[in-house]
Amino acid sequence: MRTSRRAVLGLALAGAFAAGLGLPAARANRIATKARIVIIGAGAGGATLANRLMQRLDGAQITLVDPRREHLYQPGLSLVAAGLKPAGYVVSDTAGWLPPGVTLIAAAAAAIDPVAKTVATEDGQRLEYDFLVLAPGLVLDYDAIGGFSPDLVGKDGIGALYAGPDHAARTWAAAAKFADEGGIGLFTRPATEMKCAGAPLKHAFLIEDIASRGGAQGRYEMHYACPQQVLFSVPIVSEKVRMLFGERRILPHYGHTLSAIEPGRKTATFTASGTDAAGQVTQSTVEMPYDYIHIIPPQRAPGVIRQSGLSWADKWTDQGWVECDQKTLRHLRYPEIFALGDVAGVPKGKTAASVKWQAPVVEDHLVAAIEGREGTEVYDGYTSCPLITRVGRAMLVEFDYHNNLVPSFPGVIAPLEELWISWLMKEVALKATYNAMLRGRA
Repeated sequence: MRTSRRAVLGLALAGAFAAGLGLPAARANRIATKARIVIIGAGAGGATLANRLMQRLDGAQITLVDPRREHLYQPGLSLVAAGLKPAGYVVSDTAGWLPPGVTLIAAAAAAIDPVAKTVATEDGQRLEYDFLVLAPGLVLDYDAIGGFSPDLVGKDGIGALYAGPDHAARTWAAAAKFADEGGIGLFTRPATEMKCAGAPLKHAFLIEDIASRGGAQGRYEMHYACPQQVLFSVPIVSEKVRMLFGERRILPHYGHTLSAIEPGRKTATFTASGTDAAGQVTQSTVEMPYDYIHIIPPQRAPGVIRQSGLSWADKWTDQGWVECDQKTLRHLRYPEIFALGDVAGVPKGKTAASVKWQAPVVEDHLVAAIEGREGTEVYDGYTSCPLITRVGRAMLVEFDYHNNLVPSFPGVIAPLEELWISWLMKEVALKATYNAMLRGRA
C-alpha cells in the first residue's frame, strides 16, 4: 500500500517538531525524599509536572487534586469548531496520563491555607504539604455576558468553542450554517487575559476561508470585535494579522467589549471605548447585528485561588492570577508555592507550549529546594501560537516576554509566512509533542 506524501511529511514533521521543541536530556540521579507535594490541577501543567517529579524523586508523596475525569487536549478545540476534527479527538482519561505512585483525589480544592500549609478539598479531606503547585487552569466567566448561557451554543447562530468538546462541535454546527447561507459573522474576544489568545483569530480566519469556498460565497460579511487597540500582543504579528484582515475583508472593531447578547433579535451589545478630540477617554454602547456570533468570555483564576490570598494585589485584580516571579514561577511571599500554566500571574504564557517550558523550571526549583540549594532554570516567557489562517495554511508564531520572535526552526520556517508545513505542525505534530510532554518526555 502506498504511503501518501502527506502522511510521510506528517511523520517527519512530528519528529522534527518534537526535536525542535526539545527532547528530554538525560535525567539526573533520583533524589531520596519524603517531601509531601500537592498539585492542584491535573491538566497539562499538573500531569506534566507529576510525571517529571516522579522521574526525579524517590519516596516523595505526590498528590494531585482535580475533579475532572476527562483530560482535554485544548489546542484541538479550534479544529473541532471548524469541522476538521470530531469532538472525541480532544478527550482522554485524566488518570491514564498519571504515573504509578501518584495519588489522584477526584475532588475540587475548596480552600488553601498558605500559613498552615494545607489544602482542603470539597469532599472534606485536609491535605498537608511541604510544597504546593497551583495548576488548576482558569475559569470561563460566561455570567459576565448578559443573555448568554453555554446551553445556547449551536442554536440561533451562537458559537463558543472554549466551553468544551461538545460545545466546540455545536459551534461548528452554527458556523457551518453561516458558511453555507451567509449573512453577518461577528467574532469576539474578552478584555481579560486569556488562554491561547490566537484562538479568536484562528476561528475567524477558518470560518471566513470555509465560507469563501462554500454556499455563502459572496454573500457574507465578517466583523472582529476586540477590547484592545491591537489584534495581537506582539506588534509585528498584529500588523501581519491586520494586513490579512484587509485582504480577507474582515473588518476589525477596536475598543469593543462584548457585554450582552439578545439571541431572539440576534444582536450583540458592546461597550465601546475611544478618545475624543481633547484626548479624553470616552465610552458608549454599541449594538451590532449578527447571523453567527462567536463568544469568548472573560477568563479568571478559579475562586479557590482568588480567595486564598495568593493572587496579585496590585495588578490583574479583577482576574486573580497567582503572584509569582516571572522567571522562576515561585510565589513571591510563600517560597514553597509555585504556579504553573494558565493561572500563573506572568505577562505571557497561557498556552500548552508555555507549560512545556514552565514545567522544567518549576521542577528545577522545587527539587533544588528539597536539596537545600537554589535552582538555576529560568522561564523567559516562551509561548507558541500556530496561527491558522486557512484550512491548510498557518503561521508558526513563537515569542517571549519581550515580544521577540524566537522561532524553533530559523531559516526553515518563516514565522510570519502562511505555510502548509506550519499547518501540519498544528494538525499532526503538535498533539504528539503534547502527549510526550504530559508523560514528562519532552
